[in-house]
Amino acid sequence: MIGQSWTHKLARPLVRPLVGTGITPNHITTARLVTGLMAAAALLPGDVNWTWWAGWLWLLSAFLDRADGELARVGNMASLEGQAWDYKVDLIVNPTFFVAIGVGLRDSVLGGYAIPLGIIAGGSVFLGAYWSKALELRQGPTVKAYSGAFGFDLDDLLYLFAPLAWLGWLMPILVGAAVGGSLMALLTAWRLSRLIARQRT
Repeated sequence: MIGQSWTHKLARPLVRPLVGTGITPNHITTARLVTGLMAAAALLPGDVNWTWWAGWLWLLSAFLDRADGELARVGNMASLEGQAWDYKVDLIVNPTFFVAIGVGLRDSVLGGYAIPLGIIAGGSVFLGAYWSKALELRQGPTVKAYSGAFGFDLDDLLYLFAPLAWLGWLMPILVGAAVGGSLMALLTAWRLSRLIARQRT
């Protein structure tokens, strides 16, 4: 199914010139992995200058997360292996980013709570994504666990983390992700368990 969010539409014409160049969606997914981990690493010092770079790297990583799928579609290069690699990279990059925020805020007013909050946020993001994928597999290949609205997908929230980091709002991001991410993970687990129970009857 063709992505219809604004970010999909933005990525589509930008990746079209790559068709036939030998650059594959897996190359872009790997670049997404590298830039995402670099963004997380830049958060670790908890320094405002490094955080500025982290925001730009994260913005690029979030865009590449859209670009790989669009290249696969417009270049007719979609594959199960590519989808699996994209999913694995998401499970690595997104949770790591939140753990890195927690480490970077270790000297903030959160003190000793920062790193545990980062682990909770990262763990909830991991479990939420894992259970969402399981939910989608059971519902069918064209059904998403959570649909977007007004031309935006839930994943588009990732873009907001860059400007929020530049504004120095990493603490609200961390606390919000720890609480909201945990609630979303629990909701997804509940939906998945109900679907499994219905399919068994």
